[in-house]
Amino acid sequence: MGVDSVADTSRYSAQGQTAPVSAPSFYTLLRTEFTLAVRQRSDIVNPLLFFVTVLAMMPLGIGPEPDMLARMAAGLIWVMALLATLLSQESLFRGDYEDGSLEQLALQPQPLYFPVLAKVLVHWVVTGLPLAVLSPLLGMMLNLGDAGYWPLFASLAIGTATLSLIGAVGAALTVALRRPGLLLALIIMPLYVPVLIFGTGAVQAALDGYPYGPQMAILGAILAASAALAPLAAAGAIRISLEN
Repeated sequence: MGVDSVADTSRYSAQGQTAPVSAPSFYTLLRTEFTLAVRQRSDIVNPLLFFVTVLAMMPLGIGPEPDMLARMAAGLIWVMALLATLLSQESLFRGDYEDGSLEQLALQPQPLYFPVLAKVLVHWVVTGLPLAVLSPLLGMMLNLGDAGYWPLFASLAIGTATLSLIGAVGAALTVALRRPGLLLALIIMPLYVPVLIFGTGAVQAALDGYPYGPQMAILGAILAASAALAPLAAAGAIRISLEN
């Protein structure tokens, strides 16, 4: 059975989608992954529910004083966005590994870089981008200053894309493990720290009346480096996991 025939039996065909065989276009990969992601609504809804619910409970736990909430708002929103992204990382390659689709993708003649990049991009669109869109509303609930709304949205839009890219490496390294949750967190949480520091720093600088461009520029540089390197690392990690 040739590679293409094997691929035809993959999850893509099983779900009525066009299988990404014989060097498909990146657009085809994106469309297929997006359709599959939309069908798995729990993977989209659960991180959003976690993000909104935990932040809504924060005033109950730390007190309703407006000044205190305003000082902590940026850090709280960023930490919860990081944890919500981490919550969804485990499933990034899990379904494809369990049904054999990931092995079929690894057998394709084209580099595994592009399928991994497509998966990460779709993961950000359905998980990270909604978090960024919701963040100004939650910032308003936590009494975030007016000057912080745009930097909060922009830093989260860039930062969650970086978190998805970095998390893909950890997800690929642990995809063959039965319960990778704690190990996945230990691998990628240290790599999330710079994104968290500069993300909250951008919002805090705006609230204090200082330029936040330098922090945003560093976030953009981290995103560019992650977009170039993380899919390569994740593709290599997938091949190692499949061989073992």
